[in-house]
Amino acid sequence: MPIQGSCHCGKVAFSLAEGPPARAMACNCSICRRKGYLHHFTIPARFTLNCSRDDIQVYSFKTHAVRHQFCKTCGCAPFAEGLGSYGEPIIEINLRCVDGLDVERLEVVPYDGASR
Repeated sequence: MPIQGSCHCGKVAFSLAEGPPARAMACNCSICRRKGYLHHFTIPARFTLNCSRDDIQVYSFKTHAVRHQFCKTCGCAPFAEGLGSYGEPIIEINLRCVDGLDVERLEVVPYDGASR
């Protein structure tokens, strides 16, 4: 069953051609710590953006390897695009923005992004 998700107002919506994950990554870097993201990483071929890119604002910092995508209307950041550790294209899904997913049931794996 594909995953559906969106920002708070619903303008930035996506679908993911895979089932819901059992695990999430919690990073402690400066942006993730402040925003409370729970990450799931996938490949671009499984990701479909169901809105106009005109509704999205992009933010990146430090190495600019990740482009955080957020809604111009509500400010919610449901996904990011970037490069993985081997330079491969990746999509990061903010699992807190996935419809019907009980994030309290996920196994949360910490990641020390603050030291990188």
